[in-house]
Amino acid sequence: MNRTRTRYSGIICHPTSFPGPHGIGDCGDDAYRFVEWMQRAAQTHWQVLPLAPVGSGDSPYASPSAFAGSPLLISLPWLVGDGLLDPSSIADPPPFSASQVEFDAVRAFKMPLFREAFHRFQAGASSHLRPEFDVYLEAQRDWLDDFALFMALKQEFDGAAWIDWPPPIALRDSGALAEARGRLRNEIRLQQFTQFLFDRQWADLHRYANQHGLRIVGDLPIFVAYDSADVWAHRDLFRLDREGRPLLVAGVPPDAFSATGQFWGNPVYDWDRHQATGLQWWIDRIRTTLQRVDMLRIDHFRGFAASWVIPFGATVAAEGRWEEGPGREFFATLVRELGELPLIVEDLGLITSDVVALRQALNLPGMSVLHFAFDSGSSNAYLPHNYTPLTVCYTGTHDNQTTVGWFRSLPDHLRTNVQRYLGRDGSDIAWDLIRLAHESVADWAIVPLQDVMRLDDDARMNAPGSGSGNWGWRYTPHLLHDGLSAGLRELTETYGRTGSVYRHGGHDPYDYTVATTEHGLHRRI
Repeated sequence: MNRTRTRYSGIICHPTSFPGPHGIGDCGDDAYRFVEWMQRAAQTHWQVLPLAPVGSGDSPYASPSAFAGSPLLISLPWLVGDGLLDPSSIADPPPFSASQVEFDAVRAFKMPLFREAFHRFQAGASSHLRPEFDVYLEAQRDWLDDFALFMALKQEFDGAAWIDWPPPIALRDSGALAEARGRLRNEIRLQQFTQFLFDRQWADLHRYANQHGLRIVGDLPIFVAYDSADVWAHRDLFRLDREGRPLLVAGVPPDAFSATGQFWGNPVYDWDRHQATGLQWWIDRIRTTLQRVDMLRIDHFRGFAASWVIPFGATVAAEGRWEEGPGREFFATLVRELGELPLIVEDLGLITSDVVALRQALNLPGMSVLHFAFDSGSSNAYLPHNYTPLTVCYTGTHDNQTTVGWFRSLPDHLRTNVQRYLGRDGSDIAWDLIRLAHESVADWAIVPLQDVMRLDDDARMNAPGSGSGNWGWRYTPHLLHDGLSAGLRELTETYGRTGSVYRHGGHDPYDYTVATTEHGLHRRI
């Protein structure tokens, strides 16, 4: 039966990578220029990393909150425009790198300015924002109050992990918390205010992106950091002992990359307890995230089928075991509470039959990465001739080398495999793979901005397993030029990825949300 299909293309670029004078990309003018460039390139999807505050190693995947936004993304000139900062306070910024985010230096510069903006607000500046702030406090209080107190306490205790705070506060004695809320009242309100500023600026940018034909694809890590407001405020939802220390931590078993497996260190969920609460924490988390984005990539989707859990204190990750995840009923509950969910699932790595079965039961698009396609013959699932349409094809992701760096580092026999498959010599390898992604049957083709710009590995975003030197890449303004947008538009139009429909036998992926019926879950068609 013939039905219409809709094909899309998009770019991965985290907002920290935008240009600007204050050491880090933000929600200001260069973000709007990027949106306009995306429209000229006929792109339909803008994929970002988690928008959360960064944590250990400056990673957005190790955040102190699964709900909060990153204050570092707040535009200072827009605070001047709101009357919250004097223009002179940002007139002479430090000499930041134009190509790398220096997170410590950015924090040292920006955080005092947020405090200054807050003091001006308390003193009566920008009074037009006060009713909006009051509404925000009420609407977000379920997560915001705990987060703000957590961050205020973390500052008071010189950044120590919550488990090392005085026990009455670490274990949330009601009297100790009430005393802390009174003692830290102003610092708590500052934390709430910076979240308000972030969400206000991001909402404007999100709206602008939608008006220019872009859907924003967010990222939802399955696990949270141990040293986070989420674990501190909801210890009962995690496998912890009476003192709050982990009984189990997440990781991966031995594989081709590690003979002993990998420790991730994230606390493991108590899924029975989550189910007993009706998944309320997850419902709140996803609802909050979908206020900021239009679609969600579920990181480490395989954990909903089964996770590798390791006893805390084990010497190697190989001492762990597989534990069954919450499975299909988890998503059915979310749909009953939240309605249809626009999801992509990250199904890379060690994917077993139960993971495949869960994704297929939910009829959700999985990920195929071209960098993984050329090392095992014509049956490799990541080769485009093996795709089904319900697929998101990437050249690489934020965890990969850039395509230029990847191709340069390949051994000769694999480079030959790539050249043979492409029918090209690879002299323009980044755009060769971009073209391959676009011409595939995958309904989505999404590529890192670094590949569009033909950049080498000095523009890599993250090298998994490396605890420092990641997440910092920024582009300089001259790299985002209209020659690139014109080239992307040509590819996008050539391969029908402008969001218009074409005729094809099969289902219509335009409605790619999970829905529920009396029989369970399915994709609406």
